[in-house]
Amino acid sequence: MIRGLRQDMSGSAAAEMALILPLLLMLVLGTLEAGNLMWSQHKVTKAVRDGARYAARQNIALLNCTTKDATVESKIKLLTRTGQLASTTATPKIVGWTDAAVTVTVACNATYSAGIYTTLAGGAPVVTVAASPNYRSLLGQLGLFSVGGKLRAEAKAPVMGI
Repeated sequence: MIRGLRQDMSGSAAAEMALILPLLLMLVLGTLEAGNLMWSQHKVTKAVRDGARYAARQNIALLNCTTKDATVESKIKLLTRTGQLASTTATPKIVGWTDAAVTVTVACNATYSAGIYTTLAGGAPVVTVAASPNYRSLLGQLGLFSVGGKLRAEAKAPVMGI
């Protein structure tokens, strides 16, 4: 009887699958989570660059070392979060991304004091757009477990709008 059980291979495929399945699932789900993380980080990085590019083209009178117009700042934040300027109800590029996670700062760079910056006392205003939205885990959405964290990106550009 023992000899017969030893030679019987009818359940070996099921046993091998039971051993391999957890590793296979971890590999597939880990790959999906890593892809989602990289895609989300790419969206935040591109959004911050777009926001800095838009801020660089604003009027120097509205966005410089001494003045930061609130309307311009809110437009920069809206463009960074949603990619749009017209609608405040537009959906953000990352789920749950709010204006509070976007910062707009302006600093003077005295080394650039020629050309259009000659009339400015502190030199060229350089705008920095930074964002740190919460990362929403793909596995957390599936209810398996949540991988928390923040995505971070920053872009700088000299304000040169006239």
